[in-house]
Amino acid sequence: MSWNPNAATHVAPEAIEAVIIPRSRDIGAFEVRRALPSHQRQMVGPFIFFDQAGPAEFLTGQGVDVRPHPHIGLGTVTYLYQGDFHHRDSIGSDQLIRPGEVNWMVAGRGVTHSERTSLAARQGPNALFGIQTWIALPEDREEVDPVFEHHGEGALPLLEAEGITARLLLGNAHGERAPATLYSEAFYLDVTLAPGAAYPLPDEHEDRGLYITQGEITVAGETYAAGRMMVFRPGDAISVTAGPEGARLMALGGATLGQRRHIWWNFVSSSRDRIEAAKADWIAGRWGEGRFALPPGDDAEFVPAP
Repeated sequence: MSWNPNAATHVAPEAIEAVIIPRSRDIGAFEVRRALPSHQRQMVGPFIFFDQAGPAEFLTGQGVDVRPHPHIGLGTVTYLYQGDFHHRDSIGSDQLIRPGEVNWMVAGRGVTHSERTSLAARQGPNALFGIQTWIALPEDREEVDPVFEHHGEGALPLLEAEGITARLLLGNAHGERAPATLYSEAFYLDVTLAPGAAYPLPDEHEDRGLYITQGEITVAGETYAAGRMMVFRPGDAISVTAGPEGARLMALGGATLGQRRHIWWNFVSSSRDRIEAAKADWIAGRWGEGRFALPPGDDAEFVPAP
């Protein structure tokens, strides 16, 4: 490891650029809390959407059914604490994701995918708790062909020190690099802290933030509970300390993208015209004839354009 978890760092209050309270929305079977984009920040590095799904409990036979829907201009990162998702997409990927694993889907010029609780999980009561983020692609990669990667728990670098466990999901941090293919500099970590443990954020990236999923942390003399995103000033040494019950957080960031992105529904692009063209393609519904197709094995329904 290239970091000293025992190094004490004084964080000035002005090093915290923003504290974001996610917006909650009920999508039927469970609640989603969206921290990005917000009126305070559109992105942290290339991360442009950040959603917490659940925690939610389901009865036997129930689960999550996110019907086939489209994306352009971004990559989606799915990471679960509890439950599972059966991912299918229009390039033929068919993958079950479980806690501790990473699904990385690059939409590029256009892809369609679905995410559903597996049939095996529906055989009894089941739960869902996870994070899905979207990463905006650089301008010169927005039209790449879609690709999908799955990385198991054992393939992801694990950093451990007294009271700290940090799994690197994407990008590079603390001298390690995760296996997923990225198109810009970024980092994304799942960090678990024992009570009173201090964790230093990576210092090699311009934009840095964190989202507290469990417990609470103290930084710059203030305590912040679960369900808060914090964004920090570039260049400052940042460390956070877990509260008396410990904490779990997602640390994220990377290089700032050079141009603000336009967002419509599930589409992200540096070009409004490209979004309008993708919108027209999805509404037309000529599956397999152009930009969009439906996932093999899950093509009986889809989410209509809003």
